[in-house]
Amino acid sequence: MAGGARRLPGPPRLSTPAASVVIPNWNGAALLPTCLDGLRRQSVPDFETILVDNASRDESVSLVSQHYPEVRLTRLSRNFGFAGAVNAGIQAARAGTVVLLNSDTEVAPVWLEALLSGFADHPDAGMVASRIMLFDRRDVFHSAGDLYGRDGVPRNRGVWEGDRGQYERREYVFGACGCGAAYRRSLFADVGVFDERFFFNLEDVDLAWRAQQLGYRCLYEPRALVYHHLSATGGGRVASFYTGRNTLAVLLRDVPTPLLARHWRGMLRAQLQVSTDALRAWRGEAARARLRGQLAGLAFGLSLLPERREIERRRRVPLDYLESLLA
Repeated sequence: MAGGARRLPGPPRLSTPAASVVIPNWNGAALLPTCLDGLRRQSVPDFETILVDNASRDESVSLVSQHYPEVRLTRLSRNFGFAGAVNAGIQAARAGTVVLLNSDTEVAPVWLEALLSGFADHPDAGMVASRIMLFDRRDVFHSAGDLYGRDGVPRNRGVWEGDRGQYERREYVFGACGCGAAYRRSLFADVGVFDERFFFNLEDVDLAWRAQQLGYRCLYEPRALVYHHLSATGGGRVASFYTGRNTLAVLLRDVPTPLLARHWRGMLRAQLQVSTDALRAWRGEAARARLRGQLAGLAFGLSLLPERREIERRRRVPLDYLESLLA
């Protein structure tokens, strides 16, 4: 088991709802009413909502306590990032299906019903990805599931594309964007939960790699519609740093050795291109943060190599299958 991925105990022996919706929050009071009101309109009534607050300094906690009594509130002592907050929510969840939702979103009324239907119709799926559109441009995609490139760069499938009906069918994809993703709880018990050392960005990609290698497929469900305020709760130099760092960490820990050997030239070119572009934009804070992230990612990734051996030892699927996932 990877050192940063804790195993979870089995589901608590309590009456269980159909799903547990986990919302990580950090200073999101201005966004939460839209998110929580959307959950109140869901066509599936039997679910619980768990909001995990990362020591917000705004009115998030009082807002939820006063106006959304149906929400279970978990307060953390400090900001543990997306991964830490989500793990706390998973630990508190009572359902066999755990659904992650960003606080800066609005969901369609059939969103949760569609995610549950995806699991019911596809018993081999351990993850279900939502159809995520931009909040203020609702005909433009943010994600129709996650991709992982042969160049070692993770991408949102369909990002910035206008909706022309090209992502209207269910299909298997590499992974689910954590902004709106559903998981079987049994997956976490086997694979482990999110690696809290990632803190913010690409922890969902890391989990997807570990899950896919153990045979948990990811289904894209086009009816599970989410509208997302892009980077409303995190962006700029912080996001650039963690993207630079965690991209290399995923490469060095999760990508199987034969695939690295096959595609290392393209992966190296992609990282050198990122470095070159950042150097050209050196005066920008985000560019400098990306370079710092790449340097930190080398050290972080090398520290994960012992975990890499364990991940490869546990792999249950053929390499040809994993190769087929690469975009």
